[in-house]
Order: sequence, then C-alpha cells, then structure tokens
Amino acid sequence: MNQNNKIIISLGGSLIIPEKVDTIFIKSFVSLIKDYVTKGFKFFIITGGGKICRDYGDSLRQITNPSNEDLDWLGISATRMNAEFVRISFGDLAYDKIILDPDFIPETSKPIIVGGGWKPGNSSDLAAVHCAKSIGATKIINLSNIDNVYDKDPKNNKEAKPIDKISWIDFMLLFPNDWVPGRNIPFDPIASCEAERLGYEVVILNGKNIDNLRSYLDNNQFVGTVIKS
Repeated sequence: MNQNNKIIISLGGSLIIPEKVDTIFIKSFVSLIKDYVTKGFKFFIITGGGKICRDYGDSLRQITNPSNEDLDWLGISATRMNAEFVRISFGDLAYDKIILDPDFIPETSKPIIVGGGWKPGNSSDLAAVHCAKSIGATKIINLSNIDNVYDKDPKNNKEAKPIDKISWIDFMLLFPNDWVPGRNIPFDPIASCEAERLGYEVVILNGKNIDNLRSYLDNNQFVGTVIKS
C-alpha cells in the first residue's frame, strides 16, 4: 500500500448522499476505516459533492447565468459540508477540522484527516492528488458508485467492457480533457493530468462494495480499475 501505511481516499459524493445521506454506507465505511486504524494505517479522505452539488448547479442555471467559477465555489461548499459530516462520523479519531488546502496538511497524532474541495477549475480529485503529494504517497483510492472504468459509456452501450488496467494516456483519451462543473467522470481531467505528471497510481473502486475495498487494502484480488503510467 502507500508509503508508511498512509492511505489517500477520494470519496465520491455519490456514496455519501446519492439522494439523501446514506447512513448505511457511512456506518460500513467508518467501521472499515476504524479496523485499519487499529492496524496502524493513517487515512486522508477527500470528499466529493455528488448529486447535491449537481442539483444546486442545475437549479442555479434555471435562475440565473452563473459563471463556471461560481458553480465551482458552490460545489466546493457542498464537498466541504460532506467533509464535515464524514469527519464528525469518525468521532475522536479524526482531526478536529477539515483541511481546506491540501498543500498544507497539519501535523497531528490523529489517524484520520478529512477534507473537501480546494479551488475552482477542478474537482475534489485534484485535492486528493495534492494531498498525496503533501504526505509523500503515490497511490490514491477513488471510491465511487461504479465497479470499473469502461471502454465506452455503459449507460449508452451494452457492449461496453470493463477495464482492469489502463495507462493515464489511454484513460484520458476516453473522456473530455476540459473541466466542466458537475461533470460526472471517474477521475477529473485536471487531476488526471497532474497524477500522470507525478507518476501516481489511482485505483477506481465501487465504494458500495466494502468487502472489495477490504480486499484491496489487504493486497488481495479485487474488482476495479488501476490507472498508472
């Protein structure tokens, strides 16, 4: 796993609040992370905005003509609210404030640090990449509501095939290379470029499958997509 058992998780907002807060998932996720804390792991969890972020953006477009920067700041606020919720869910195990800037990670004895979005022009995935850089980690777990990256959009193509391993170059060819607030893709293009530049590995896993996440953390066989140079 990551250097010195430091684990970076980009936690999709779709898992935290798909329609309403998914307390069943959060309880399972918290329980699993606590198990690995007892084994000496430290976790740095960056939360996304999910559906609530997109709902706010879609609603705002019906009222006015917001700039992309306005929409990004709205989304960042949603990610930070999700981060506060996740942080509090861990009780005393988590650092007592969410991090707002992943380039500056506080020194703490707490085994869990939680943060949300960072700045306009990208998603919280980029915050996870910068968090990894700050602590010297080279792997990021991206938890969302999909099992794999696919070679085509599985919602529109029944012949879409799951991908187990893919290079950053090939991954970035599958998706638009510009950032649009609220766009739903496995790992945002700005974060992907930075992860590729730094030589990082990102694994896409379905966070709903807690046992599968446990398999990955235990270095056992798992279902997901590994992206690396």
